[in-house]
Amino acid sequence: MNEPNHITPFSRLGLVLTGGGARAAYQVGVLRAIAEMLPPHTHCPFPIICGTSAGAINAAGLAMSAIHYATGVQQLEAVWSNLHVDQVHRADFLGVTRNTFRCIGSLLSSELAKTPFALLDNYPLRELLGCRLPFRGIQRSIRMGALRALGVTVWGYTSGQSVTFYQGDKSIQPWSRVMRVGVAARIGIQHLLASSAIPLIFPAVRLNREYFGDGSMRQLAPLSPALHLGADRILVIGVNKRRDTPVERVKVTSYPPVAQIAGHMMSSIFVDSLEVDLERLQRINETLSLIPPEARKEGSISLRPIKSMVISPSESINEIAREHAQSLPRTMRYLYRAVGGLAPSGSRLLSYVLFEASYCRALIDLGYRDTLQQQKEILDFITPS
Repeated sequence: MNEPNHITPFSRLGLVLTGGGARAAYQVGVLRAIAEMLPPHTHCPFPIICGTSAGAINAAGLAMSAIHYATGVQQLEAVWSNLHVDQVHRADFLGVTRNTFRCIGSLLSSELAKTPFALLDNYPLRELLGCRLPFRGIQRSIRMGALRALGVTVWGYTSGQSVTFYQGDKSIQPWSRVMRVGVAARIGIQHLLASSAIPLIFPAVRLNREYFGDGSMRQLAPLSPALHLGADRILVIGVNKRRDTPVERVKVTSYPPVAQIAGHMMSSIFVDSLEVDLERLQRINETLSLIPPEARKEGSISLRPIKSMVISPSESINEIAREHAQSLPRTMRYLYRAVGGLAPSGSRLLSYVLFEASYCRALIDLGYRDTLQQQKEILDFITPS
């Protein structure tokens, strides 16, 4: 396929891919539907791409193939639709048992405590990313003009800061805000492993002088990196069904199982801050609309209205996870059953860790259908007149 010498993006549209473990397969379905809406062989409509946790892996895959958007989406779909849990972490009996004893030993021995503590060994994920993601493609996309910047957010265990490592146009300047900074870097496997290192489940990753974990932790402003990288509009692909009605309060008769508690912890990490930040953005837009442009200019107000659009699941992903629970390897089924993960109350946890092809394909199909139902609104947002 012949490539143009230079591509000029028609806008600074930002794409934000949130974290969510296995739920990130939903994002691939959304991206596939958008690819079908656009002319064939077009470059990526999102010159600014930001991702966190599993969303960072999808973001990097898009950035590497920004020159040929549909091809990049097809490559992501090929990975997710054929994924098995043993490609993400050790799922065999020997691997799980060995890692469990290592964790117990690190609690009892000061010498073993120096080794990374994690319930699961994610070395297979490192192997998968190394085989599937050609990281040199990121700089190539930037050089060709199809990509302005890729941002990957991590969280520092020592500093407590939310750090966005970005690779992009030389005109982009690093930023520093309260508990969040932007740092120029050459994005590689380590950044993706760090961003997706769910606390206690996967080991933290050392970058430069600090150990980092999942970027969704304490990410108080998940839209901020895209704005700092120059986005003038933001499309967000979430992985949680938005609540239209208040949560019904019911009487409980027993103590919540470990899986139920862990599932709510996951949701607080991956979801809550996004909803708050979107609400904040809407209020700022409403406030700015009351101030005439001339007055904003005279008062040196640097804020600017930012349009946003959110695509999120129309169905409960927890229920979909329950339907595919039996696709897990036997060892993992025993493990999750022991902590209540296979019970109805544990389906939330299961929805984040069910890295199996049948479940991922169901989420891809859901994302695809949800997006096609909003085709006109999405096209109007992506390609404004």
